[in-house]
Amino acid sequence: MPKINTTTAAVSDDEAMLGVFERLALEAGREVMRVFHEGCAVDRKSDSSPVTEADRESEKIILAGLRAAFPEIPCVAEEEASAGVMPSDLGDAFFLIDPLDGTKEFVNRRTDFTVNIALVRHGVPEVGVVFAPCTGRFFSGRPGRAETIEVDGDFRIVGRRPISARVVAEPPAVVASRSHNTPETDAFIRDLGAAEIVSVGSSLKFCLVAAAEADIYPRFGRTMEWDTAAGDAVLRAAGGVTRTLDGKPLAYGKRKQADDADFANPHFIASGKSVGAA
Repeated sequence: MPKINTTTAAVSDDEAMLGVFERLALEAGREVMRVFHEGCAVDRKSDSSPVTEADRESEKIILAGLRAAFPEIPCVAEEEASAGVMPSDLGDAFFLIDPLDGTKEFVNRRTDFTVNIALVRHGVPEVGVVFAPCTGRFFSGRPGRAETIEVDGDFRIVGRRPISARVVAEPPAVVASRSHNTPETDAFIRDLGAAEIVSVGSSLKFCLVAAAEADIYPRFGRTMEWDTAAGDAVLRAAGGVTRTLDGKPLAYGKRKQADDADFANPHFIASGKSVGAA
């Protein structure tokens, strides 16, 4: 496996890393679908959120692959984090992994759960993949290029094409959370006078904006960095932005926060390109 220089990574390095991400997402997605079809018990974590065999097995596959390919880059993964396993030092670059984003969708037999893998450099999500194994939707992004990937029934890549976020329409098409909507989100959407509301679970919301299928994704509910990093990387690669309510780019690697847990996100708004953007 290629080793990546995390401080001066060139385009070829990012492409090589993205290739590893894509392979691991497909392997993990295959295992997630095995569990989906066979069925499994649903356990509860300390925060009462659900966790399944699919979450755990997907994370094992991804972590084993990343640690073999890039042993110098620390990993922050949802299930390890919930068990208190955290790197002591994130350094300039680290991986964020959500092995099954949308566990509620998975448990409720909906189709838009995803496997998410991202690289964060200096607080910015720069390389990422989002794979929805039940529907076959697959997105990837690195600085300067975002793609949608076609996958066949054997979890093999058979095609890809570039995607680009569009200039935000007026009125905009808004994508909202299916499982975690809030009164603040509803009020924001009403104030926009949104032309359309697309309801979808998991990190696909970022990807719909990246692929010019929607304009804005507002999130006024709780998220963690592993929930958002991969989709955010795809969106930024496609020319979109994710900002906190004070207008600053959403940052990653947040630890020792005075008013929240490590890696917890503030509320944010993800959107396509602004008028006049390239």
